[in-house]
Amino acid sequence: MTPEDIVSRLLYRDGLMLVIDKPAGFAVHRGPNGGESLEDYFGGLRFGLPRAPALAHRLDRDTSGCLVLGRHRKALAQLGRLFKNGTVDKTYLAVVEGAPDADAGVIELALGRLDATRGWWMKHDPKGQSAVTKWKVLGRAGKLTWLALEPVTGRTHQLRVHCAEMGWPILGDAIYGTAPRSGGQMLHLHAREIVVPLYKNRAPIRVTAPPPPHMRAALAACGWEADREGEAAE
Repeated sequence: MTPEDIVSRLLYRDGLMLVIDKPAGFAVHRGPNGGESLEDYFGGLRFGLPRAPALAHRLDRDTSGCLVLGRHRKALAQLGRLFKNGTVDKTYLAVVEGAPDADAGVIELALGRLDATRGWWMKHDPKGQSAVTKWKVLGRAGKLTWLALEPVTGRTHQLRVHCAEMGWPILGDAIYGTAPRSGGQMLHLHAREIVVPLYKNRAPIRVTAPPPPHMRAALAACGWEADREGEAAE
């Protein structure tokens, strides 16, 4: 990635906040073993400010879509409060393997760490932290289903574990689903929309990210229309 690449992924910008379209397969920050991360390129998003913006929340390495950055310390503190209080609304698109019996529902399954050797891998644990996800079917095609997922809570890997526990793992999930550890499809999970009530006397800021190229064939099979997406962008 180049500075030009990350600027081209900018979806929203004001004095406090940026929203970028995170590419799938990119860690948002450097892990304990180092390596390239999206943060390495935030300097290209300063837009005249003395410091680069910083992450207001996280997305998994393999998840694409709306990622919020705070432009300075005061903005980061404000955004942090909004995320912590659950007042930021998030909607994800997912293509899952399997067919939910209903067209909508709520998943309430507490989550805990799988074990100490597996890092951030999670599992359903009745004694773990509460986790709630709203879901709605947007389309179906054979053994695939297109879902809108709304995490009410923000636990690590929540959407991936919840879908897998329901019997319909996310397509391309190599941890909780059926995808191979390497060489398989990319994860079909996309942070489609984020709604941030950033200013007291203004409507919440609503930002959407277009589905990534690797999800488009499966989405189209389930009824998503690329032409309509283009019309919405205009």
